[in-house]
Order: sequence, then structure tokens, then C-alpha cells
Amino acid sequence: MFTSEDLDKFRALRITQVATRFGELVADEANDDLAPEQLFLTAVDDTLDMRKANWVNAAIKTAGLPIPSASIAEIDYREGRGLNKARMARYSAHDWKADNVNVLIRSATGGGKTYLACAIGIAACHNGHRVTFARMDDLARKLVITRADGLAHQQLLNDLSETDLLIIDDFLTVGIDPEAASDLYAILANREYHRPTMVASQSGPEYWSSALPDKVAADSIVNRLVSKAKRINLGDIDMSRQYGQEARSHADFWE
Repeated sequence: MFTSEDLDKFRALRITQVATRFGELVADEANDDLAPEQLFLTAVDDTLDMRKANWVNAAIKTAGLPIPSASIAEIDYREGRGLNKARMARYSAHDWKADNVNVLIRSATGGGKTYLACAIGIAACHNGHRVTFARMDDLARKLVITRADGLAHQQLLNDLSETDLLIIDDFLTVGIDPEAASDLYAILANREYHRPTMVASQSGPEYWSSALPDKVAADSIVNRLVSKAKRINLGDIDMSRQYGQEARSHADFWE
């Protein structure tokens, strides 16, 4: 349908995908009754949908989310978890750039805080946000290692400061050294009033204040995280154990 010269023009305009899709629609006999304008607009819409899907998939991969299949639609709302569909729908649609409120997720081991954080992070990617997920011990290790290279260290601090939504999992499950705590302070200070941070932890602010190595920095870090933050308390239900027991009750379970 299109000549090589036409394709060169499309590439120059960066609309090769639109042209390809338009050609497919024109070639489909099922569309013979549709006007060219309708087919062209359909090709444009299909291309935009494809580009968005590609962007979202890349954003989820880049985010480093450990459960890339997590979904708010699949959250377990059983009694005792402190969750409801209306509240999660708000998190799913939240504009993290416009409302940079922090979120604190707390649960015992196996409570599902990592899954919930990933589900919210994936929803944020679908809404066009850049997300970065980091487990606290891995993050502290990277911050310490990159200190040997000043440029790499500053780039890491910049990336963590500027990402639309920073998710820190297992926050202070293990201790961190003063240098990592200093970097954490810098990151949160940079993000304050500009970018939201989500923290998933087994413990709460009182423990964080005592676990951080420097009392003054600890108060500042905790204050920046907690002030005006939204809180999700998943309670003490061990979802990992619950799912394990439910799996064992199925007739086709084996081990």
C-alpha cells in the first residue's frame, strides 16, 4: 500500500507504527464499510494503546518490583487485614505527583506487605509514574558500595530522590550503619514536599527512632516519613501460612 518513500516519511515523522496499523485495517475486508478517516483514527488509538502498554511494561521492569504480577484486583480482603476495596481503589488511581503523601505499611512476617506494596507500585506504573522498589538491606548495601565512586554514588542518590514513588521494603528489619543512615536522610530530605515515599515494615516509628545509629538523624528521618503519612496496618494475620494451609486442603495438592 505504501511505497518505500512513504515509509521514509513516516519514519521521519515517527509514525511508522500508525502507518503499519492503518495498512492492516485497510487490508481487512471487515472494514470495507468504514471511512478512511475512521480507520486512520483507529490506527492512531491502537498505536497509542500499544505505546502505553510498552511504557508500562518497561516501567514495571525498571522499578525492580519483586512480585511483578501483583494486582490490587487480587488483594485478599478477609477480616482482620484492615483493608477494603474502596480504599484500595483510591490507591490504585492515586496521582502521586499531585499528592506526594507518604504511605506506611505495617504487618507481621508473612502479612502480605510486600505484595500490597508491589500492587500499589504496579498501579502507579499504569498511571504513568516512575517507581523504584528497594529492600532496605539491599539499598543500604548499594549506598555503601557506591561511596567508592563519587559520581556513581551521587547518581544513585539523585535517582532515589527523583523517582515519582520510592518504595522501601523491610524497612529497618536489620540495622544500617551511620553512612547508610546519612544517605537515607539525604534522600528523604530531597523527597520531602516533592515526591512520596512508601515504607513497608514489621515495626513502627518508635522502633525506627531507636534502631537508627544517630539520634538527631533518626528523629529527622522518622519525622519526614511519618508526618502526614497515610497508614495501612495489616494486622497480625500470617497470610503465607493461611495460603499454605488452604493449598494443602485442595485434593490435587502434593509435597
